Amino acid sequence: MTQGGQRPEYRLLAELEAAFDRLLEQTDALVAHWEDSGGGAWSFEHETADAGWLRRCLLDVWYQDGQDGRATRSHVGLVAATERVMEAAQEVNATKQAFAALLAEIRREVPSLIPEIKAVLPFRHPALHDHLRGTGLARLHLKQCWRSLPLAEAPVARVRLAWYSSGRSIKRLTVREAEQKLLALDSDAPHIRIQLRQLAGIPDGEPLAQVQAQAPLMRANLFYREPLEDGRTRRAMNVALPLFVPSPDGRLPDHNRPPPTPPAARTRARRRDERLEDVAFLPSLRVFRYR
Repeated sequence: MTQGGQRPEYRLLAELEAAFDRLLEQTDALVAHWEDSGGGAWSFEHETADAGWLRRCLLDVWYQDGQDGRATRSHVGLVAATERVMEAAQEVNATKQAFAALLAEIRREVPSLIPEIKAVLPFRHPALHDHLRGTGLARLHLKQCWRSLPLAEAPVARVRLAWYSSGRSIKRLTVREAEQKLLALDSDAPHIRIQLRQLAGIPDGEPLAQVQAQAPLMRANLFYREPLEDGRTRRAMNVALPLFVPSPDGRLPDHNRPPPTPPAARTRARRRDERLEDVAFLPSLRVFRYR
């Protein structure tokens, strides 16, 4: 493990544990600074947006029973932040980035440690241990640990929130890669054999697109009080956690309340995927041909 400049497992684990400890301490400090500042807050899902609500949002790092490992829970809200609170939020984000970098190194060098990390890290903290025992939550959701807090870089006049439910991730595949993915499913199944025959009938060099619909998310459009140094007056960002906005007087910017659930139908015109055929070429893989 130490060959080629790699760090030993115990060193990586110790550094990750230290980053996790630091993340919890800094998150508690962030909530305390905000509570002391007397700044306002608003929650999309709850009537009360107090320090208890903010702490629950920022420390929601657990898998729930039956939760898809790829999915994350969102906590939409707004937090009016003094300069000290913004500094504390930036410190939390820096530690989250360090935590994510260590995790990436562990996944690359010692992936067998990941299940242990999810199970062991929480038990370093008695309060978290008690919380786990009381709720039946057993493992860390690593992505919910390291996802960044959304921060506005300057005071905001108003925020307009809206559901974005048309998101898709599109990954290019070669014919060979698509064939390997089909064979990994069940090459004896009739519907897989049909798709393998279809695949054999197109040129080897034809690019294919694997499409994954993304879960609906909340997007915030920020309108700054004053133009930024680069001249921008607005910004759009996804907000899965409470958005911290600089506010010397502790007041929230003007904001709307979007509908409680995302729209059932697509609300935006197609852009990135407009070049794809309407019907999947390989339905089992959600693979499309380009027009």
